[in-house]
Amino acid sequence: MTQTSENVTWLTQEAYNKLKNELEYLTGPARTEISAKIAAAREEGDLRENGGYHAAKEEQGKQELRVRQLTQLLEDAKVGEALATDGSVAPGMVVTIAFDGDEDDTLTFLLASREYASSAIETYSPQSPLGTGVNGHKVGEEAEYELPNGKKASVKILKAEPYKG
Repeated sequence: MTQTSENVTWLTQEAYNKLKNELEYLTGPARTEISAKIAAAREEGDLRENGGYHAAKEEQGKQELRVRQLTQLLEDAKVGEALATDGSVAPGMVVTIAFDGDEDDTLTFLLASREYASSAIETYSPQSPLGTGVNGHKVGEEAEYELPNGKKASVKILKAEPYKG
């Protein structure tokens, strides 16, 4: 779970540990594995026509990008529970909305980064159109967001409570 407040990303201890373990794996055993793949492919000869070599180098690039993302995220993170909110929708909250004021047509989701998505509840990023639309609004308020076709849609915020994952 995250809650962003003044450019601080809040992580639960569980989320922090999970991301730290992933970073340790990527900078340790995973780097060793990819280096071995590259070395084995390099021994096969002509690198211009060596698919295994190019695939391993691409995998290495993706892995190093993830290492940089995790390093940045963990450097800026604060572990613990974020400060209580004033009833406004914020990252790290489970939000229930009604589409076009129809309280029978609802959606409940976690407003958080995909990094913290779980199979237990649908997750929307705070940067997504819906996430941007509801973020900062209070329970009972109407919020508007842009659909992929460029049209606007409105939702009513029915509930917003901290995620207890």
